[in-house]
Amino acid sequence: RISEEDVRRTGGTPTVTAPAAAQASAPAAAAPAVAAAPLPNFEKWGRVTREDMSGIRKATVRSMTASTLIPMVTHFDKADVTLMEETRKRFGARVEKAGGKLTMTHILMKVVANALRQFPKFGASLDLDAQQVIYKDFVNIGVAVDTPVGLLVPVIKDADRKSITDMVLELSELAGRARDRKLKPDEMQGATFTISNLGGIGGHAFTPIVNSPEVAILGVSRGGMEPVWNRETGTFEPRNMLPLSLTYDHRLIDGADAARFVRFICESLEDPFLISL
Repeated sequence: RISEEDVRRTGGTPTVTAPAAAQASAPAAAAPAVAAAPLPNFEKWGRVTREDMSGIRKATVRSMTASTLIPMVTHFDKADVTLMEETRKRFGARVEKAGGKLTMTHILMKVVANALRQFPKFGASLDLDAQQVIYKDFVNIGVAVDTPVGLLVPVIKDADRKSITDMVLELSELAGRARDRKLKPDEMQGATFTISNLGGIGGHAFTPIVNSPEVAILGVSRGGMEPVWNRETGTFEPRNMLPLSLTYDHRLIDGADAARFVRFICESLEDPFLISL
């Protein structure tokens, strides 16, 4: 806030601001870049070693710095994947014959693709200069892959039109080339939504960061057996629960929308037949 005293202290003259309606119709100005805080002299406390950032790390810094300007909220939920895990194991042999390994990530890709068709806002982007929401008539899902050189996100194009087996084979090939640093730039572009699965490493929850110009990202943590209360029988039952965390851009997506989106994903995982429907 600028007070009258602030203006007088600088020797300036107060000016009349534009009407509120005119301000609202003006395009939003781009947020200024945040200057890095000066670093202390670490050598005062001991020996240090400097290493140049890789190209991938530089790109990550640019992307994550831009993402810090987004007002993000993370919604947490759990899906009962007891039946889905049994289904995955039962049909895993068929996928292996085709040359791939069926995991929960691949099943989630299909479920999320269905969810994005039901909730297109989660695959949209914001054009702040034009003050418009861009809805896309395609579903491209990025999947975060941990590699020795850093995090890479290959993109499965038209995921809603592909079978789970197709996505198993395609992601396996892309992930392999990502680890070998042979991914092409266009194979990491065009995502409308991203999935980040850390369940294979550990942790019960985390808050993934939205990768602009996307407006949402789904985090998946390690699942496990938990006692769940069954109201019908009045007893606790052991159920395989999978923690999910959806981070979203609150400028476009409201909390109730996010809760419905994650519930749709959870219910699809809880009943395998719903994927077909």
